[in-house]
Amino acid sequence: MPEERNYFVHESSYIDAPCEIGEGTKIWHFCHIMSGARIGRHCNIGQNVVISPRVSIGDNVKIQNNVSVYTGVILEDDVFCGPSMVFTNVVNPRSHVSRKNEYKTTLVQKGATIGANATVVCGVTIGRFAFVGAGAVVTKDVPQYALVIGNPARQTGWMCSCGIKLPFPSTSAPLDSASCDKCGKRYERLDGRLSEILSTTAASTVYMGDFGEKIPNFGIK
Repeated sequence: MPEERNYFVHESSYIDAPCEIGEGTKIWHFCHIMSGARIGRHCNIGQNVVISPRVSIGDNVKIQNNVSVYTGVILEDDVFCGPSMVFTNVVNPRSHVSRKNEYKTTLVQKGATIGANATVVCGVTIGRFAFVGAGAVVTKDVPQYALVIGNPARQTGWMCSCGIKLPFPSTSAPLDSASCDKCGKRYERLDGRLSEILSTTAASTVYMGDFGEKIPNFGIK
């Protein structure tokens, strides 16, 4: 009797055992999930997607059509990969030279978006809730909440976690702040880094993200 699945796989797709696929995940037409891959819960894997061995994918990740996720790539929770975007895992490939022991790690952190037809050169980190525009070529790390576009990708602004561009002034002061016009979340920019303001009291401001390493919360729980 076949093992009962708590996830969906279209009959045209191939799943190589052993691998891990979380509850509620949907894998659509013509996909190939290779042995040793891990896919979290409630993910949506679009048509013609390849997930290579030892790839790690978190919960609620959406991978659109025609994407190959190669060994060395880590996608945290809530990541969005647009249609036909490209990952790589070798810096200097040659057909006649085996470099399987030189795969680079590419980390896409929680909530980040990678737009359609973008290319991510291996060995970089794309920060939490960063937004890579369609067609961009990412060649270096992308800060959390940063909006990057172009070839090579350059930062042109900041994005709220809900996906709306934040209204920061074009000229940056050493310390400034902005609120999302859509959801109202508040952010503070300090020394070229952005963090969400979770709460503020007379004694302290509590942040989510990098600022927690630099600004004490004075005992605020």
